[in-house]
This record gives sequence, structure tokens and C-alpha cells, in this order.
Amino acid sequence: MNVYSTKQAPFWPIILAVFFGNFLAILSTSTINVALPVLMSHFETNLSSTQWAVTGFMLATGIIAPIVGYLGDKLSYKNLYVYTLIGFTLFSDLCAAAWNIESLITFRILQGICSGIVMPTTMTIIYQVIEKEKQTFAISLWSVSAMFAPAFGPTLGGLMTEYFGWKSLFLMNLPIGIIAIIIAARFVPYYRLSHVKSFDAVGFVTVIVSSASFLVAFSLGNSWGWLDGKTIFLLVLGLISLSLFIFWELRTSEPLLNLRVFKYTRYTYSVILNCVIGISLYSSTFLIPVFSQSVQHTSALHTGLILLPGSLAMILFTLLIGKVYGKVGPMWLSFIGIVLIGIATWKFKSLTPQSSFLYLSLWMGIRYIGTAFSHMPVNNAGMSVIPREYSGHASSINNWTRQVIGSFSIGIFSAILASRTFVHTKELQHINSKNTMLHEQAMSLGMNDVFFLTTVIVILTIPLTFTLKKKRKHAAETAL
Repeated sequence: MNVYSTKQAPFWPIILAVFFGNFLAILSTSTINVALPVLMSHFETNLSSTQWAVTGFMLATGIIAPIVGYLGDKLSYKNLYVYTLIGFTLFSDLCAAAWNIESLITFRILQGICSGIVMPTTMTIIYQVIEKEKQTFAISLWSVSAMFAPAFGPTLGGLMTEYFGWKSLFLMNLPIGIIAIIIAARFVPYYRLSHVKSFDAVGFVTVIVSSASFLVAFSLGNSWGWLDGKTIFLLVLGLISLSLFIFWELRTSEPLLNLRVFKYTRYTYSVILNCVIGISLYSSTFLIPVFSQSVQHTSALHTGLILLPGSLAMILFTLLIGKVYGKVGPMWLSFIGIVLIGIATWKFKSLTPQSSFLYLSLWMGIRYIGTAFSHMPVNNAGMSVIPREYSGHASSINNWTRQVIGSFSIGIFSAILASRTFVHTKELQHINSKNTMLHEQAMSLGMNDVFFLTTVIVILTIPLTFTLKKKRKHAAETAL
């Protein structure tokens, strides 16, 4: 077993390698969203086909996430990170060279597999390589890339698509990817913290089947219908496969994904809180662009600009929180963050077609500031109690749950929005059938219902922040 001394690891070069790679991987999740109409026109296809350039990418990131811990132990996290950065950069180039919608979707799926490996791997490298006293600041910088990329993505995507064409969304990854590869290969140390395990075939099959089933069902359930035979079949298959996966992983001596990390109660609570933060973040980044473009009929660039001030505020507050974390601790920071998210979400339940740019931008900014307050403290509070040799598995679980929750949130929010919009349309028709803005008003009311539900979820989880009370010694953390 080869254990690298973290005291020898150069802090800033490693952080740069991690930052660029993580930012690049997450950025590609959101930049393409605003380019879908352009892709439809270029490839002469419909929305349902083009949407798979987004859906396929997201499915791939979620399906691959559970096996990152095994791959990292097998190849070493340095090699895994460098290889996937090379793959991500290569497939970005191929996406730009796509000759039809089918080839673009294929390359996006392969790009998504690499992205799904990069995200948990970067977090693992921080907790396994960076010195303990510097990990809080390091994870705050990691959080900047993790949160800034999806928030800034629509703005950047709108600008690049409008002025340089859709291919620029992929070609811009090349210089960043090459820089990240060079820095990672040069400065991230080669190390192994655990022995090479035998391949857990049963765990691999069950986790892939369960992940794929849930992600496809949640992503397409709204268009298929939640009571459609395909949706029900996939949900049942997912539940059975997940149950078999958990049963097997808790009994085998060399699991593919070590679920025993849930014995650490603080980590378990942090995963739950991360799911709530994810639900809140996905609700805003999904619904607000839809509201801006479908209800207010604004451009993709205008929609991106709504998110820009909050994105900049999120960076500043994330860096600030990284500085004060050691003095304040995770409990109060995450409490303030969740409360801010709840307040901003509550304000979004009063949207109308006349809601101003300032109103949308202000409360999106408050939500992003709340995310900055809670995201890093919650992550660090949970990961800091995990032994170094299990940190790869813990970060894989974090990423896995985030992807499943993301797909679940978008699917459920879409279904609720469609259902409530239909109900409100009938109500408004009954009041005034000649209303020229009937659809816009009905959709606004439907979004208000979704944001009300999200507010309730956020409020119910506020008490969990008190489980992250600062401990004098992490060693005092006990397992169940």
C-alpha cells in the first residue's frame, strides 16, 4: 500500500487542477440548455430528440457515480482523474464535430460518463491529499466551482451561442481541459490508501440497473405519464435492484460502494441536507429559466443575466465562509443558509407575468447566497468524519444522491407544473375565457404551487442543521 505524505503536496497547484476540472465537468451540464432551439434548427429535428443531449448527459453522470470509489481504489485517484479529464476533453471536441443529432447524443453520453467520474474524484483528492488544517478552505474553493458552474452556465451558454454558435459550447472546453490535464498530471500525487479489491460484479450490475431505472423513470416519467406501464416498470425494477444492492453491499467483504459510511451519523445527516439543497437549487435553476422564456417571453441571454448577479455573490460568500468556518462551525452557517433558501423560495411563490427583472434577480441572488452558506459547511461537516480510506466512497455517494435527486426533482416539478397549470387554466377560463394572457397566468400560478411545496420541504429540514453542531475533536464522532 502506497500512502503519499500530504505534507509534501503543493496546495495551490492541486487546487487549480481540481478547480478547473470540476468547473469544466459541471459547466457542461447547464450551458447546452439554452442552445436546444439552435440545435433543433441545425440538425432539423424535434425537441424530444434534442432533449436527449441534456438528458443523456445527466443519466450518464448519475449511472457512473456509484462505481467511482472502486475505480479510484483500483487505478489510484490521480490516474482516474487524469484519464477522465483526457476523455472529457476528447469527447467535447467530438461533440463539436457531431454530424447529426444521434452522434451528438452519443458523444454527450460519453462526456457525461467522464463528468460523473470527475466530480466525486475531485472531492476525494481534497480529503485524501490536502492537509487537514487546509481542507476547509480547499473545499470552499471546490464549492465555488461546483455551485458557480451551473449558475453561470446559462449566462455563458447564451452569450457563446448567440455570438459564436453552438459548437463554441464544446470547443471552449479544450483549452481549459488541457490546462487541467497538465496541472493534474504534474502536481496531483500518485497514492493508494487501500488494497486493490476484487471486482464486485453483483454490486456493479444491481447498482447500474437501479441507477439507470430510477434516472430514466424520473427524467421521462412526466412525458410518458407517471401511471404509464414503462414508468411503473422502471420504478419497480429500480426499487428491487436497489434493495438487492444494499443487501449485498452490507454483507460482502469487498463492496463496490461501501455503504458502511452511513454508520457515521453526521455524514448521514449531511447527505440528507445536501438532498434538500439540491432540490431547492434544481427547482430554481429549472423553473426560473422556464418562467422567464415561456411566461415572460425573454431571450436566453436575458434569462442568463437574471442568474449572473447571484452567481457572483455566491462566489464571494463561499470564499468568505471558507475563512470563517473554523470559528463559527457548520451548524450556524448551514442554519442561516437553509433559512435564506427558504425565505427566497417563499418569495418565488408570488410570481406573476409582470414580475420584474430586479425581483427575479434579487431573490435568485438570495437563494444563491443561502446555498453558499450551506453547501460547503454541510459537505465538510459530513466528509470530515469519514476516514481517509473511505472518502472516495463517501464522495461517490454524495454525487450519486445528488444526481438521482436532481432527476427526481426535475421530473416531479415538471409533472406538478403541468398538472397545476392545467387546473389553473380551467379556473381562469371559467372566470374570463377571453383573457389574452391566460396561458402565462396559469403557468405562473402553477410555478407558485411548486415553489410553495419546495418551501415546505426546506422548512421541514431546518432542524437537521442542529445535528451539525461543532465538535472539539472530530475523533469524538461515533458511529451508530
